[in-house]
Amino acid sequence: MTLATENPVTPELKFECETGNYHTFCPISCVAWLYQKIEDSFFLVIGTKTCGYFLQNAMGVMIFAEPRYAMAELEEADISAQLSDYNELKRLCDQIKRDRNPSVIVWIGTCTTEIIKMDLEGIAPKLEAELGIPIVVARANGLDYAFTQGEDTVLAAMANRCPKESEVKQEAEKTERNAIQKLLNFGKKAEDTNNDEYKSHPPLVLFGSLPDPVVTNLTLELKKQGVKIDGWLPAKRYTELPVIDEGYYVAGVNPFLSRTATTLMRRRKCKLIGAPFPIGPDGTRAWIEKICSVVGVEPQGLAEREAQIWENLQDYVDIIKGKSVFFMGDNLLEISLARFLIRCGMTVDEIGIPYMDKRYQKGELDFLAQTCQEMGVAVPTIVEKPDNYNQLQRIKEIKPDLVITGMAHANPLEARGINTKWSVEFTFAQIHGFTNARDILELVTRPLRRNNNLKDLGWSKLVKDEAKG
Repeated sequence: MTLATENPVTPELKFECETGNYHTFCPISCVAWLYQKIEDSFFLVIGTKTCGYFLQNAMGVMIFAEPRYAMAELEEADISAQLSDYNELKRLCDQIKRDRNPSVIVWIGTCTTEIIKMDLEGIAPKLEAELGIPIVVARANGLDYAFTQGEDTVLAAMANRCPKESEVKQEAEKTERNAIQKLLNFGKKAEDTNNDEYKSHPPLVLFGSLPDPVVTNLTLELKKQGVKIDGWLPAKRYTELPVIDEGYYVAGVNPFLSRTATTLMRRRKCKLIGAPFPIGPDGTRAWIEKICSVVGVEPQGLAEREAQIWENLQDYVDIIKGKSVFFMGDNLLEISLARFLIRCGMTVDEIGIPYMDKRYQKGELDFLAQTCQEMGVAVPTIVEKPDNYNQLQRIKEIKPDLVITGMAHANPLEARGINTKWSVEFTFAQIHGFTNARDILELVTRPLRRNNNLKDLGWSKLVKDEAKG
């Protein structure tokens, strides 16, 4: 005998693993957005000329800016251990300190430093003590599955540098002796102690690198619910890293930060809030609701807020409703984007993903299954480490309306008459929070709108003929 329930059982997700090759950017590309996010930092990538060529091409759009990163190119004498790694790195870091004087130097290890077993972690503490500048070591090498995991290694390394409450109290006692410093901090302290707008709850720290407008947006959304964010990892400045101590709650904003989450739980004894990620109005509402439920705050007005956003998205939703999309897998945002597009009325044929951490993404996976159930559609198969040859055969059979893929396969698919969108564009676009949901649909609908315009101009036959030829 079974107990009847009102709601049907949530459908189970289907997972496959093809152990194919992965075609993605190198994770050292994380320097592109992290050096801009952490304003007082300097990134030193330690690798070969190939790494330097990649950085030049990947970040060539910033040629007129003054970047805070450099390339330490390994020569034959370095690789064959004929030169002292310590002396060479000291010479470079002395120059960085003299020219830029950053608050932190981040060493980015590459494939080469892994292969020749360069002891970056052993050298860094000695050089840090000699220079007087913190040196953080992150092995963001191409042996990872996705390029976005480069940020994960950097944030995991920085999580170990976040101060504890006891350290902050000791520093505060020293600062209190300085009357001038006390006067300068007077306004800031008065603001920090004004907690009338917040409910009483345990400390909460969010982790994930987002543009400042998005950080402000998500902070204000939680503030409306009376939830106070005690810090972001990373902060705008390395000197403003958040206090993280045992028992603190932490929540991620991106699905590729599993190492950082593990470090915060194991090393800092934090409690991870396993929420869906704030991508799309549905994901943002679920993210806020989960945080509120964990910290003991009753959320208010979120249903109305989500409904208002959906109403503003209706023109884009009308374009993609009933269309099909296929994810080849590139940046680990695939599950969140697929869930949002299913909510918009699209059919997802397959979700390819380079790496799947089912524990860290559990909240998102459960939300994906729930969304499929509520929309009355089949649960898409999630293919980890997909074999691209097999995927191309499936795409040929299915003929989806849109394929979201890495740059390597976009042009060949377009030549076969299949609409594509680069997945890397979602990495660099502002897609988090209620207000940025429109930007996601702007990216998704662009190839569809482009082809509709071509059709109206009578060029569609010409395009197809060129593809066949």
